[in-house]
Amino acid sequence: MQLPPANFTNHLLIALPSLRDPNFERTVTLICHHDDEGALGVIINQPSQVTVGDVLQHLGLSTDDPAVRDQPVLEGGPVHRERGFVIHDGDRRYDSSTQVGEGLYLTTSRDVMEAMAKGEGPPHALVALGCAGWGPGQLEQELVEDAWLLAPVRTDVLFELPLAQRWQAAAGSIGIDLLNHASHSGHA
Repeated sequence: MQLPPANFTNHLLIALPSLRDPNFERTVTLICHHDDEGALGVIINQPSQVTVGDVLQHLGLSTDDPAVRDQPVLEGGPVHRERGFVIHDGDRRYDSSTQVGEGLYLTTSRDVMEAMAKGEGPPHALVALGCAGWGPGQLEQELVEDAWLLAPVRTDVLFELPLAQRWQAAAGSIGIDLLNHASHSGHA
């Protein structure tokens, strides 16, 4: 069974309990780009051992704002773990910004980090190292195989909820309680 062509950009990809891949178990991923050549997303609920202050220091920058400095950097996915990805809102676009949705961007350039260090950054931002990628048709096939749920993006899930609550809240936004969901799936 093949899903019809679709664009899942600006959706949350929610791992079902049956997904046992250690890179994606209990994750919520913002799909930042999806077309017939594949998809790119950033996991939004898995903290790393690194803080934004650590990243700023690595870039030769600093900030006195503890809310920025102490923010955890997310493990954005198993691809390009050495690259930084910033998901943010606001109306300012940076040197390397891609619009994900209305007022929602993915930026990979240094200037967004410089603005954050100066207290001039976007109203809300998530910093991640790495991303997730799918080849042509791969994400669609994984959806058919019941590895994932799709939900519309909600800014509270992206920017306001504690990381540990995002997986259940994202699924709850479409009426699914993952804690009561079977950890296996099948096809009739």
